[in-house]
Amino acid sequence: MKILSALSCILCLMMWACTASQPNPIDTEWNTPFGTPPFDQIKLKHYKPALKKGMALQKKAIEAIVNHAEEPSFENTLEALEYSDLPLSRVEYVFENMNDALTSDALQALSKEMAPVLSAHRDDILLNAALFDRIQKVWDKKGELNLSSEQLKLLDEWYKAFVRNGANLNEEDKTVLRKINEELSLLSVRFSENVLKETNAFELVIDNEADLAGLPGASISAAAEAAEERGHHDKWVFTIQKPSLIPFLQFSERRDLREKMFKAYIMKGDHGDELDNKDILSRIAALRVKKARLLGYDTHARFVLEENMAKEPGNVYKLLNQLWKPALKRAKAEAEDLQAMIDEEGNNFELEPWDWWYYAEKVKKAKYDLDEEMLRPYFQLEHVRQGAFDVANRLWGLQFVKREDIPLYHPDVVTFEVKDADGSHVGILYTDYFPRASKRGGAWMSNYRGQYIKDGEDIRPVIVNVGNFTKPTAEKPALLSLEEVETLFHEFGHALHGLLSQCTYPSLSGTNVPRDFVEFPSQVMENWGLEPEIMKSYARHYETGEPIPDDLVEKIRNAKLFNQGFETVEYLAAAFLDMDWHTLTEPEEQDVIAFEEASLNKIGLIPEIIVRYRSPYFNHIFSWGYSAGYYSYIWSEVLDADAFQAFKNTGDLFDPTLASALRKHVYEAGHTEDPMVLYQKFRGEPPAIDALLENRGLN
Repeated sequence: MKILSALSCILCLMMWACTASQPNPIDTEWNTPFGTPPFDQIKLKHYKPALKKGMALQKKAIEAIVNHAEEPSFENTLEALEYSDLPLSRVEYVFENMNDALTSDALQALSKEMAPVLSAHRDDILLNAALFDRIQKVWDKKGELNLSSEQLKLLDEWYKAFVRNGANLNEEDKTVLRKINEELSLLSVRFSENVLKETNAFELVIDNEADLAGLPGASISAAAEAAEERGHHDKWVFTIQKPSLIPFLQFSERRDLREKMFKAYIMKGDHGDELDNKDILSRIAALRVKKARLLGYDTHARFVLEENMAKEPGNVYKLLNQLWKPALKRAKAEAEDLQAMIDEEGNNFELEPWDWWYYAEKVKKAKYDLDEEMLRPYFQLEHVRQGAFDVANRLWGLQFVKREDIPLYHPDVVTFEVKDADGSHVGILYTDYFPRASKRGGAWMSNYRGQYIKDGEDIRPVIVNVGNFTKPTAEKPALLSLEEVETLFHEFGHALHGLLSQCTYPSLSGTNVPRDFVEFPSQVMENWGLEPEIMKSYARHYETGEPIPDDLVEKIRNAKLFNQGFETVEYLAAAFLDMDWHTLTEPEEQDVIAFEEASLNKIGLIPEIIVRYRSPYFNHIFSWGYSAGYYSYIWSEVLDADAFQAFKNTGDLFDPTLASALRKHVYEAGHTEDPMVLYQKFRGEPPAIDALLENRGLN
């Protein structure tokens, strides 16, 4: 027995030693095709040590820069600083993307644990006086240096980053700033986590088939499958995930259930329980004011916008107000049309927000003989995705080759190698399109590796497009709504911005551009997706393979401006709300509901329309980096409408000269120059608002 016990101990020690010596798959070389993340090997336990190792390596690199014996130069200071982040950022990309797309309670807990640690690490760099002194010395003599325009841009961005993050503060204020940053990092994680939990918590369980009246077959089938997955046998479950919610609001004849679903959606984070976000967001807004004032700005918005195309809050409000009046007028006329439909049906009630989608569908059907379910059979997801690929091919010769040999993080993910017209490797694109409880809502593009050049080697990007689109069912493939088609093309535009990047430095490459410019390369792609000529190439009936008929395309064109008042007003209201939160001048916590009501009353939002995002679930501005920047979509729409009009004016939607200029000065250029300079290099002149007003029917 003693011998067996001893052998057992030896075996345990050997197993422990073997396990302890195994390399961490995240922070070692990725021996995978194209250096993609080894998702099949990465476990929860790997993240924390990999993040700590990445921070330690960067700290060591910073110490080497600070203690460099030679005089500060662009190479030994700025370039060394720029590349010092590579080991850490590689780990962070995987960690953050997984927390967004495939999270768990344990991963969320680790995110909350690491958020203040990573914030402190960044502060240690940006508040390092000796490091800033070296940057300052290079900055002071930049006129004497023979730097390229991209090198000058990098120097400028790093110098501003240090100044804007407190490098010139005294030690006492630096300590205050560190505490603010630490608290903000944790609050934003909690905010997003609460929204996800609220979204996953709600379910409308229907056990009476009569209560499904009006709903399309695809929605009913999806609800039946959702019920089975959740243990509700022989029932139907609807959720407030968009692919379930929107068709329910559009087609359910049960007004009381529409109200229940709608209110569940708009009350996320506003129940006064452990998931309530009101105190969190109020604290975030107050801390942002405090931070802005500490750094010498009167508001958070002024701090943010200094780096954007808009430059200052007045310019944002000017654009929003220019659009608000005609949009509100149109929305009021639309509300009258919907009320007339209600009255014609003999109903004795006033139009409410949960009625809008339902009666809008009825009015659209009556006016244009068009409804959403007529279109879905022609928008099979795989065909729409191929349509987006074909646009990129016709513009620039890009090829998308499906790969089966790249590790995936979830079975829903499909991977493509992107090649240029000459067959050379451009990058890797993951697509992950279906909702699940472990994925946050919305749609987005992100990097697993951004593009950059180091030691003469062009490191190509690894990009992901994530969505929450309509899922396939046992009977049908994934059939998208028209809005989902637009979203797919939109996120594909972001992906192209990352994939086509041709920059030297990682912090200037791809989508690392000002917030109100980053939406331009994505939104302009939507224009191609909805052009009849392009649509007919990918919109084919999922059963027959027949292309979408001309009369249906014509109906889509005729209905293009339908409901634009509603869509513009609900969006603009959210942009106003964002700006109002971030033009606060005192660091005082607000009564969230009273503040929100005052903001929306000020612009005269009609009661039949609810702001697109109420404050308690406005992830864009309280968690995702769009604070004082939600206006960016409409700002960029001025650019994308103007740009696409340029193509239309040539008579060729794929005009090679314009396409080449768009690729060179926008998709490849990153943040190597001022965005307006880049736009005018592409377009030849400043953007005009006329095309936007025409597109939205507001002229």
